[in-house]
Amino acid sequence: MMVAADLPPISTVAAVGIYNPFASLGVFLESSAAAERAVKAPPPEAKAPLPEEPKGDPLADPDSGIIDGRKRPGYQQRLPDKVTQDNIGAVRPPPPEAFPTDEFPIPDRWRLIQSLGLVKERWLDPYNQNTYKGDRPIDPAKVPWLPIKGHDWFFVASAVSDTVVEARTFPIPVGVQTTEGPGNLDIFGKDGSEVYSQTFILGAALIKGLTAFKPPDIEYRVALALNVNYVNVPEKRVLFVQPSKPSHRLDHFLGLQELFVDYHVRNTSDRYDFESIRVGIQPFQSDFRGFLFNDQQLGIRYFGNRDNNRFQFNLAAFWRLEKDTNSGLNSIVQRPRNDWVFIANLYRQDMPFPGLTSQITAVYNMNREKNRVEIDDNGFPVRPALLGNLRGRNYDVVYLGYNADGRIGRVNLTASIYGALGTDGQNFFTGQKGKIRAGFAAAEASYDLDWMRFRLSGLYATGDRDPFDKKETGFDAIFENPIFAGADTSYWIRQTIPFAGGGRAVSINGRNGILNSLRSSKEQGQSNFNNPGTILLGAGADFDLTPTMRLSANANYLWFENTSNLRVLRSEGSIPKDIGCDLSAAAIWRPKATQNIVFRLSAATLLPGKGFKDLFTNRPRDKQYYSLLANVILTY
Repeated sequence: MMVAADLPPISTVAAVGIYNPFASLGVFLESSAAAERAVKAPPPEAKAPLPEEPKGDPLADPDSGIIDGRKRPGYQQRLPDKVTQDNIGAVRPPPPEAFPTDEFPIPDRWRLIQSLGLVKERWLDPYNQNTYKGDRPIDPAKVPWLPIKGHDWFFVASAVSDTVVEARTFPIPVGVQTTEGPGNLDIFGKDGSEVYSQTFILGAALIKGLTAFKPPDIEYRVALALNVNYVNVPEKRVLFVQPSKPSHRLDHFLGLQELFVDYHVRNTSDRYDFESIRVGIQPFQSDFRGFLFNDQQLGIRYFGNRDNNRFQFNLAAFWRLEKDTNSGLNSIVQRPRNDWVFIANLYRQDMPFPGLTSQITAVYNMNREKNRVEIDDNGFPVRPALLGNLRGRNYDVVYLGYNADGRIGRVNLTASIYGALGTDGQNFFTGQKGKIRAGFAAAEASYDLDWMRFRLSGLYATGDRDPFDKKETGFDAIFENPIFAGADTSYWIRQTIPFAGGGRAVSINGRNGILNSLRSSKEQGQSNFNNPGTILLGAGADFDLTPTMRLSANANYLWFENTSNLRVLRSEGSIPKDIGCDLSAAAIWRPKATQNIVFRLSAATLLPGKGFKDLFTNRPRDKQYYSLLANVILTY
C-alpha cells in the first residue's frame, strides 16, 4: 500500500502522466470559473448598446424609463406620431401630456363627428349637422366681409313655404249699386268663394356664444315674408269699394316680420339665469294661447329668469305697425300707428301645483287715433269703423290677467282670465266718454288615454248690456290669434262674418279670431268694447293613429253674450243669442315625423242657430255654411 509519503512529487506526476484526482478537481474548478466569466462579461471588442426606444404608448411601456416621475439616465422618449388633419379649419388638439387628468376637452368639438367619418355635411340637409343651421361655428377667414372675430359665431338660415287652398261659404251682401247676379234683389246673394294663398318666409340669424350651455351673447335676426293671394267672390263691392272693379283679386305683398337685435346683459347665477334686452320687430305672445296679444311688432323687450328658470319675466313696449290689408303682413312703408302696448308679466313654474305654470300679467293699450282716418288698400275706411256715429276716438285700457298652463295629475289644463278697465273717449252710440269694464275667461282641459286625447273647452267674454249708458262692458282683445277649441280648423274662428245691414266694412268676428268684436278688422281696426260678447262650449278629441298621422275632431256651440247693441244697430226689437253649432275635423300628416313637412286637410260647417238666422238670410237650399281647407307647410 502506498502512502502519501511514498508519492512522487507533483512535477514528476505531471511529467509521467500519472492521474492525480486533486489536480483534476483544481483544473475543473478553474475551467468552470472561466466559463462563467465568459458568459457574464462581453468580449473585449463588444460595446454596451443604447437602450431600445419603446414602441407604442410611452406611458404604457414598462421599459420607458418613467417610473413614479423619474427618468432613467440616457433614455430619450420617442416623439408622438405626426397628426394629420383632413378637415381644414379644425384645430389640432394638444398632446395628452398637456393635461394632468384622464379627461380633457377637444377645442373643435363641432367637427369631431365629421373627422371620425360619421357625418358628411350637406347644406341642403336640415336634419344632420349643418353649418347653415347653426350646428358649427363660422370660419371668419371664409367670410371676411362680416365684422366678426373668434370662433363662437353661428349662422342660422330658415325658409318656410306655406300654401293654402280654401273654399268656403258665408253670408255675402249684395252690392248697393250693382250685383254679379241680376236676379239678386235681396240683401244677401250667393255665398261661395275661393282663396288661394302662398307665403314664402326667409329668415337669417347671426348668433354669438355657446348657446348649448347659456343664452347667446348677442343675436341679429331678420325675416321677410312674401305673400301672393287670389280671391274670387260672387258679388261686387266685397273685395273693392268701387263697384266698377271685378269680384276677384290677385294681390301680392312683401312684409318685414322680424328685424331685431338681442343683447345678453348679464348672468345672474352660475346656472345661467340671465337678463337680456331685445330691440326691433319681434314676435311676442302675452299668454299661453294667444287670447289677448299675439303679434310681431316694433318694440323693446327686457326679459330673463331666476331661480334655475323657475321664474321668468317680461317687460315690453310695442309701437304697432300698420298691416297690409290682404296679406296681414307688416307694412314698413307706412307710418306706424298711434297705438302703443306696454306689457309686464311674470311666470312661476310648479305653482300652485307641481306641473302647472302660473302667469300674472298687466297690459296697457294706449290708442291715440281719434284724428287720423285710415283707408285700407281696397278703399274701405277702417279707422274709424263705419259704425254708429262714425266719429274717431281715443281709448286707454288696462288688462289685468292670470293664466295657467300645464297639468294637474293626469289632466292637462290651460286657463285664462282677464279684466279690462279703462276709458273710451268716444262711445260711438252716445258720442260721450265711457268707462270700460269688461271681462274674459277661458279654459281647456284634456285627458290622455294612450294614443287618444279628449278635450273640453269653455269661453266667456262679456258683452255690452246697454249701448246708451256710460259703461262699455263688451270685452275685446288687442290682437288675438287663439290656439283654442280647434283653432283655425273651426269655422267660426277661421272665417270672417260681415255685419251687413248695420255697419259697412264691419265684421261680427275677425279671421283667425274668436271674439265677436264688431270691428273693421283685427289687423287695421281699433278695439271695440261696444260688442255683443261671446260664449263658447266645446268638446274635441285628437287621435294619433301613427307617429306621422293625427286626426282631430271638434264640436263647439256659440252664443252672443248680449244682443242689445245688435238690436240697436239693426233696428230690431229682439235677436236671439244662439249663433249655432260649429263642427270641424282635420287630418294632419307629417311624413318625416317632424315639423319640416306638414300636410293638413280640414273641413268645417256651421249649423246656424236662431240668432244667426235672424241676422242673415241664407238661400233655402243652403241650410248651413262650410269651409274646406288644404294646407301644406314646408320648413328648412
